[in-house]
Amino acid sequence: MNEETVRIGLVSVSDRASGGVYQDQGIPALADWLKAALTSPFELESRLIADDRPAIEAALTELVDQQRCDLVITTGGTGPARRDVTPEATLAVATKEMPGFGEQMRQISLHFVPTAILSRQVAVIRETADHAALIINLPGQPKSIRETLEGLKDADGKQLVGGIFAAVPYCIDLIGGPYIETDDAVCKVFRPKSAIRPKNA
Repeated sequence: MNEETVRIGLVSVSDRASGGVYQDQGIPALADWLKAALTSPFELESRLIADDRPAIEAALTELVDQQRCDLVITTGGTGPARRDVTPEATLAVATKEMPGFGEQMRQISLHFVPTAILSRQVAVIRETADHAALIINLPGQPKSIRETLEGLKDADGKQLVGGIFAAVPYCIDLIGGPYIETDDAVCKVFRPKSAIRPKNA
């Protein structure tokens, strides 16, 4: 494995999808978006689990500590219903909270639906002795997943509201992970000038 290959964990949290009642849409939507957006090599590790806090905590811990994922993205289980416990599980395995991601996700979603104010997505860092990963909760709907990651663009493609993924690669840099590059047409990454590597470095 190339040492610059980024390992990404995808976790879909849904009682019904994990129970086979319907087909999971979260993981395919995330995988499709990452394939379109990332130009750096990456590997995916996927988990489909029920809305169960111990199971979510176990999956997040395993993906970071054993599978050594640099980024873990969850989808689902972030509303106010009793079974929605993804944020609690995420905070339970964290060593640092990253509140800006949740703030920006709600800001984006509020452009579409007033009920975005009910979403409770969080983002955190989980650190071990020799590794760290960024864990981000995303909404459950494929359309919302894309909007949250990419942000809002006008008809000419001009960015109106920044998506959260623009900040993810630099965050991964800062916690010691691989250097991630993207297709600017999908998602333009922001890094300070001092942190940008020459294209063919």
